[in-house]
Amino acid sequence: MAKKVFVSGCYDLLHSGHVEFFKQASQYGDLYVGIGSDATYLEYKHRKPMFPQEERLFMVRNIKAVKEAYINEGSGVIDFIPTLDLVQPDIFVVNAEGGSETKRKLCEERGIEYIELQRTPHEGLQARSSSSLKAAMQQDDHKADDSKGIPTRLDLAGTWIDQPYVSMHHPGWAITISLEPTFEVRDRCGLSTSTRSMIQKIWPMKLPKMDPEMLARLVFCFENNPERTDGHISGAQDAIGICVPGLCRHYYNNNFWPAKIESTNDEMTLRFLEEHLVMLPMEPRKPGCSVVEEKDITPAKVKALADAADACWNAIIAHDLPAFAAAYKDSFEAQVAMFPGMIKPTYIGHPEQDNSYVAATIAQYSAMPDVLAWKMPGAGGGGYLALVVNDAKAFCEAHPEAFELHIRR
Repeated sequence: MAKKVFVSGCYDLLHSGHVEFFKQASQYGDLYVGIGSDATYLEYKHRKPMFPQEERLFMVRNIKAVKEAYINEGSGVIDFIPTLDLVQPDIFVVNAEGGSETKRKLCEERGIEYIELQRTPHEGLQARSSSSLKAAMQQDDHKADDSKGIPTRLDLAGTWIDQPYVSMHHPGWAITISLEPTFEVRDRCGLSTSTRSMIQKIWPMKLPKMDPEMLARLVFCFENNPERTDGHISGAQDAIGICVPGLCRHYYNNNFWPAKIESTNDEMTLRFLEEHLVMLPMEPRKPGCSVVEEKDITPAKVKALADAADACWNAIIAHDLPAFAAAYKDSFEAQVAMFPGMIKPTYIGHPEQDNSYVAATIAQYSAMPDVLAWKMPGAGGGGYLALVVNDAKAFCEAHPEAFELHIRR
C-alpha cells in the first residue's frame, strides 16, 4: 500500500514551480494537498487572494500528481492541522523556504516523517516563485498606471466643509478617494472635472511623480489664480482628492487650505471601499443649475456634517459596513440640510427645467434592498449617484447601468 504524502500552501498564483513541487513530492507516495482558505490568506497576508479558495481547490485537484486536495479549516501559518489529522499522512513534504522548526516538531509529535525539498524547476523551464510573479505583476501595474490618464475623485463625507463660509461655523474633515479613470468622467457631474481640466493644461497625460500634497497645493493655486474673473474659489478637496492616492481626509477650519491632511493606502481598507461602493450615471447638471440658492448654513448643521465625517472615517478604518453606510447617509443628509438645491436645484434663467429628476432617481435606488446608503458626488444637482451596497460586484451584475470603482494606489 502506497504511503500518504501531505503538502500545504496557498497556491494562489499557480505556476510550473508548484506543479514540479507536487510531482517531486508524489514520488514518496499518494499526494494529498491542504490549501489555505480565503480567510487565512487574508489574515496572514493582509490582502485577498487573486483566486478564491474554490477555484484554487479546483486547479490543484486537477493536477496529475495530486490524489486529493482540501481547503484547510485552521488559521494562521499552521492552518493545515485539521487537514493533517484528516489525512493522517506518513510523510510531510515542504520546500526549503517553507520549512520551519514548528512544522518539524509537529511531525515529530505525530510520528510523521518530515522532508524538505530544494526548489528546483522542471528541466528546460524557468524557475518560478509566487513572490517573483507578484513583483513582476506589480511592476507591470506601475507601468500601466502611467497610461491611465488623470485621476478623478469621489467625496465620501464632509463635502462643503472645504469652503470657509461653511467651516467658519464649525471645523471638520472632508473625506475623499482618488479614483482611476476606468469609466467616462463626464463634465458637470460632480467629479471635479474643472480641476481635472486645469491639471491637463499642465500635464496632459499623467500626474507628475512628486509629493502628492505639494502637487495638490500647486494644482489648487493654479486653478484659483488671482486673475480668475468669476470670483469663485474652488474647494481644495478637489485638488487633494485627485492628487493624493488612496483614502484621504483633510481638516478645514475657516480657511481655503486644510490645516492637516491624513491618508491611508492600506490595501484591506481600500478593498473594503471597492467592495461596497458603486456609481451610476444620472443626467448632468442642466443649464442654469444652481445648488446654492436657498442655502441654510448654521453651526448646528455644520456640526452634524463634521460629526458624520468623523463617524464615516472611523467606520471605514474599522471595515464596519453598517456604520459606514449610516455615516455616509448622515453626511449626505447634512449636506442637503444646508444645500437643499443639491436634490431640488434652482435653474436660473431656465424656469422651464424640471427639478424632480434627481429626487426621483434617489427614491428609485434607495428603495432597493441591496442599497444601504447614497449620495451625489460634489455639489449635486445631477451627475452620478454613488451608492453603498452589500456587494459591489453582485450589484453591478444585477444593474448594468452601475459600475465598480478602482481606487488609485
